[in-house]
Amino acid sequence: MMKTKKNGLKQWFGLAMLAVLMLTLAACSSKSSDGGVQGDSTASQEGEKQQIKVASSLSAMVDMMEAIKPVLEKDGIQLEIVSVSDNIQPNEALKNKEVDANFFQHKVFMEQYNENNDGNLVMVTPIYHIIYGGYSKKYNSIEELPEGATIGIPNDPANIGRSLAMFAENGMITLKDGVGMNALQSDIIENPKNYKFQEVDLLMLGRAYDDVDMVTLYPAYASPLGLTPKDAIVTETLDEEFAISLVAREDNKDSEAIQKLAAALTSDEARKFIEENHKDTMIPAF
Repeated sequence: MMKTKKNGLKQWFGLAMLAVLMLTLAACSSKSSDGGVQGDSTASQEGEKQQIKVASSLSAMVDMMEAIKPVLEKDGIQLEIVSVSDNIQPNEALKNKEVDANFFQHKVFMEQYNENNDGNLVMVTPIYHIIYGGYSKKYNSIEELPEGATIGIPNDPANIGRSLAMFAENGMITLKDGVGMNALQSDIIENPKNYKFQEVDLLMLGRAYDDVDMVTLYPAYASPLGLTPKDAIVTETLDEEFAISLVAREDNKDSEAIQKLAAALTSDEARKFIEENHKDTMIPAF
């Protein structure tokens, strides 16, 4: 009887040890599926690159970001460029946290978006100036523009003000004191040659080139027409408020990834890209 009892105890002890062993293995397996022990997890995270999504709408800006990708790769940042087809999506995507930043606009445009959409977008750093100007298929100077000439300008408030300020700066019209870049057509107090300002969607202004006496264009929209800023019959003085800038949100503007992106877009490689590919249309703002 004693022998049988001892054998039973041995069997019970053996089963208990087996159960403990199985529980231990299960726990280890669970830790492994969650990313391993802390030391291995830390090493894995250190080996991974930070990902950042940036929205942009024009090929020149996309090409510039492609050019600085190697700079970011060395700095541990993997850049994903999100191309969009208009000037609304980049800010909507950024506001809704679908992207981390955008690169397509100037400060005035961003501020008006914030005001009209309860946005929290902020400028991180200016990248480059573009030469905004008026182009005419019919006339070689603003002096040649006839009485009552029709002039196409963008229909968004930021660019209406920019266009009218440029015309005022060049003596074509006079604006109310103090309106500056916020001018609207109602702020014109003198228009000696009775110009007619036709407001057109920014993306459609290129098509108006054949139909109006002069049209205001950014270089990106002038280029498909075979035009460069040298062909403009009126241009503006450069203003940092209108520099194309990197824009983020208030909650992520100081993050490591955004700051590294800002550094790359104002690096020697970025300057070289501008000078080698867009010297007639872009001027570094850094």
